[in-house]
Amino acid sequence: MHEAESPENLPAPEAPGADPSAAQDVAGADAHPYAIFQNHDFRLYLIGRLVAVLGQQMVVVAVGWELYERTRSPLALGIVGLTEMIAMVCCTLPAGHLADNFDRKRIILASLLVVSCASLGLTFISWQHAPVAWIYACLFTTAAARTYLWPANSAFLTSLVPRKLFPRAVTWNSGTFQLSSVAGPALGGALIALLKRYSDHPAAFIYALNFLAALTCFVCMKSVRARHVVTNPEPMSLKSFATGFRFIFAQRLILGMITLDMFAVFLGGATALLPVFAKDILNSGADGLGLLQAALPLGSVLCALYLAHRPPLQKAGRALLWCVTLFGLATIVFGLSRWFWFSFAMLFACGAVDNVSVVVRHTSVQLLTPDEKRGRVSAVNSLFIGTSNELGGFESGFVAYLFGAALHHTNATGAVISVVSGGVGTILTVLVVAWLWPEIRRYGKLA
Repeated sequence: MHEAESPENLPAPEAPGADPSAAQDVAGADAHPYAIFQNHDFRLYLIGRLVAVLGQQMVVVAVGWELYERTRSPLALGIVGLTEMIAMVCCTLPAGHLADNFDRKRIILASLLVVSCASLGLTFISWQHAPVAWIYACLFTTAAARTYLWPANSAFLTSLVPRKLFPRAVTWNSGTFQLSSVAGPALGGALIALLKRYSDHPAAFIYALNFLAALTCFVCMKSVRARHVVTNPEPMSLKSFATGFRFIFAQRLILGMITLDMFAVFLGGATALLPVFAKDILNSGADGLGLLQAALPLGSVLCALYLAHRPPLQKAGRALLWCVTLFGLATIVFGLSRWFWFSFAMLFACGAVDNVSVVVRHTSVQLLTPDEKRGRVSAVNSLFIGTSNELGGFESGFVAYLFGAALHHTNATGAVISVVSGGVGTILTVLVVAWLWPEIRRYGKLA
């Protein structure tokens, strides 16, 4: 692995396929954070993403609630992450190859159709009270489709806006994701609390709503005019599959950022255990679970709004390291809290600082990667971050089970130990990464 060229001097190519009319938005972009919404394709892209993520986040609450109600096992919650991680590992490399060698828009549309079919499956399974193994099967299918969707979706964004506006596009894209992640869990939890008074299958209604959300996103993306044109398609081979890995390992800055985020997500995530905290520690029920799920993305939304009205970060590397450290500290305090609104505030803080990490990493990865490699690099990035997210959920559930039921303690005790130890591990990760990758500390303006 050789030393990467300085990010300040590394050229990033103009996004091919970008809407020519969008070039008019470049002038004065820094002074007008909302100028990017003059771009017709970008507006449709954001609306579709808003609706799709809204439905998916409602499903996250519904699945967690239903599994814990039916099994009363933190390990059952952890297996959700393990199931989704296996799907990502199996599909990531071909997903990246397809994103670089086929029309990215078509890949997005096909993936959305698969997600909608899996949501119909979850609806039927929940309504019939079928074995929970079938729930995991549908989650595996959804995760596989999303694995193909992620690299195509991330790389396709560069075709919608000119390079100068891309950092703002990432900020608004992240903010839209987090806005849906705020409304989705809160709405999902409230609907479950309401519907369970009238039905024995409240989660089934949530899954049906996600089916409609996926179809709405399909319509929006179908209406986007921009297309991805493949100039030099490569045959599917092991060499092509390995391109994303080779590029990332050659770029020390990108490798360090991905490593930091990967281990921070793996160790510091508390979201997989929120059903345990809501029911057994904070005594807040399904509606409280929805609020807790919404707290972290709510912090991200407000942070995204703040960043959208500010110039690009001038010391992006140091901001990244400090924000991940604060993420670990807030996670520790959340694990020790017994007051609902204080726990909510700590999750809110986690979301705010995590959004800085998302913006810095995603902007850097896309701008420092040539367009012909963006799909495969995005796929590898998704593999590292996505699998650490899902495997982190399994790790949290397993540690909670190990220090809880396995040692004849309560689920609450195991959950607290899992979350607090994960926060400590996140802080230690920052120290190690800052020492091994000094390039991150020196990384300057994000643009």
